[in-house]
Amino acid sequence: MSDERSPWVGDLIHDEAPCRRGIVTDVRGGTVWVLRPEWGQGQWASRHPGRLTLIRPREDVRDQL
Repeated sequence: MSDERSPWVGDLIHDEAPCRRGIVTDVRGGTVWVLRPEWGQGQWASRHPGRLTLIRPREDVRDQL
């Protein structure tokens, strides 16, 4: 991750493994990040927060709505 903090709920991220952008919707037990696509439907999970790159923190994402 390029940011000092781990991505958290509401953050826009890039997940290296599936090469997808998404928004964090849940963090379960601090070990599983649940993500949904930036646009469209579906979800996926990541157990590797080191592969998640913060693109935009939730505060900035919220300002765009």
